Amino acid sequence: MKMDTTPEKARIRDPEATQKRILDAAKKEFAKKGLGGARIDEVAERAKSNKRMIYHYFGNKEQLFQRVIEDAYLDIRAAEQKLNLEQLPPRDAIETLVRFTWNYYLKHPEFLTLVNSENLHRAKHLKSSEVIQEAHSSMVNTVSLILDRGVQEGVFRAGIDPVQLNITIAAIGYYYLTNRFTGSIIYGRDLMDPQALEARIQFNIETILRTLGPD
Repeated sequence: MKMDTTPEKARIRDPEATQKRILDAAKKEFAKKGLGGARIDEVAERAKSNKRMIYHYFGNKEQLFQRVIEDAYLDIRAAEQKLNLEQLPPRDAIETLVRFTWNYYLKHPEFLTLVNSENLHRAKHLKSSEVIQEAHSSMVNTVSLILDRGVQEGVFRAGIDPVQLNITIAAIGYYYLTNRFTGSIIYGRDLMDPQALEARIQFNIETILRTLGPD
């Protein structure tokens, strides 16, 4: 009796699909356990693949982690580009960016844990990544152009550093969500309650726009 190996052959003939499954599985494993705790065996099982294929496509666990980190950053940058911020009035563009960043963190909590993990390793996987540097330079340039338009229209003050603004937009959402468990105890409220989340994003938007307002 001839054994049916069609699924395995299909995976071999479709390297892109195989790599995507491996990366999706690796993202879940690294987000849950970090680089140190993650196991290639678990990634292989999640991806319905094997260790040989993972090493073939990605080299080793460190290189696989770097690819996952790169993809995590590239995904959020690609989503930002779809906002078409350059087509919006300056204040609307900044509000859209603040709201998008907040919602992205809520919908993709694995992004926050992956960033935390990479920071524990002092960003050594991103230091040599040219694709990440290019993607972030593009985003900073977009924000810089929005600020310039805002100054010209009299709705923003001059002299705002676009890098500092990007950091602040990321930070006010990042801190709240990564500290949601301890914060809920310290402040005596459920920080993840829908009303609390809505109040927070409104506060974030107001804070950023007031910071940028004309003197």
